Amino acid sequence: MSSFVDEVNLTLSSGHGGAGAVSFRREKYVPRGGPDGGDGGKGGSVRINQRRDLRTLVHLVGKDRLSAPDGRAGQKRNRHGADGEDLIVDVPPGTVLIDLDTGQTVVDFAKEESVLLLEGGRGGKGNAHFATARHQAPRFSQKGEAGTSMNCRIELRLMADIGLLGLPNAGKSSLLSALSNAKPRIASYPFTTLTPQLGVVRYAERDIVLADIPGIIEGAAEGHGLGTKFLKHISRAQRIIYLIDLSDGDPAETVKLLERELQRYGDGLADRQRILVGNKTDISEEAACRQLRDSFPDDDVFCVSVATRDGLRDLTARMVEFVHADRDT
Repeated sequence: MSSFVDEVNLTLSSGHGGAGAVSFRREKYVPRGGPDGGDGGKGGSVRINQRRDLRTLVHLVGKDRLSAPDGRAGQKRNRHGADGEDLIVDVPPGTVLIDLDTGQTVVDFAKEESVLLLEGGRGGKGNAHFATARHQAPRFSQKGEAGTSMNCRIELRLMADIGLLGLPNAGKSSLLSALSNAKPRIASYPFTTLTPQLGVVRYAERDIVLADIPGIIEGAAEGHGLGTKFLKHISRAQRIIYLIDLSDGDPAETVKLLERELQRYGDGLADRQRILVGNKTDISEEAACRQLRDSFPDDDVFCVSVATRDGLRDLTARMVEFVHADRDT
């Protein structure tokens, strides 16, 4: 099974244009032929294409520098040098490309299908272009135009309608599996989920996409546990489900812990609309669910048991209602 890679740094370069040729006609019975140097070919450009069958950036690992070919030099008899082929870099949906020198996002493949990132250099003109009445035998040509380069980070951000957030062992993977077609790894120990997972939820002939990321612990923003590097994969989600283990500790404090980690991470995730879901009603006291509802009266709160599937239908209906209401506005 291939590794999940969601970030690579690359230097991308377009090709240089080929030089124009310096050449003169050499034909029998034409003792003083004029200039016939051809133009150089155009350097290859760099294009970034979205490919919907890709799910990771593993195919770019180890390729620190990618360059399009240069254009070929012009030739005698006014023959044009061959153009360099374009360099095509394929990326999955949801990828963003960031210029490392400016920090600016250059391309967002949530919106684009294909982008011409770097134009190849133009080919130089051959000496045939420079003949005049006074200078009928120019012995010079034009150099090809230099290509351009960009130091960039290519970063995958999964495309999901709703993100699942919770502490390790809150039951996120089990919830994803129960609601969708996803088959994540599930076990009763921390950090079973080591890579983001996507699942499609179908309800009332409508689809939504859920993203499950590795569990967040206190201090994740400082690098504890698996850190917060996977939070970017819910940055596109319209809403976030805070999944709370009702059988473990204070549910309200768990919500506040998750809020703090999102605030430290930034990117507006702490302000995203949310649904609070208390899990494991089958092994917890009813008071835990009441406390969650009472502590956050302005939030949508659902108490469910993924193990027995109690409450999942109502939760699913609400999720689909939320997402499609957003899509329709």
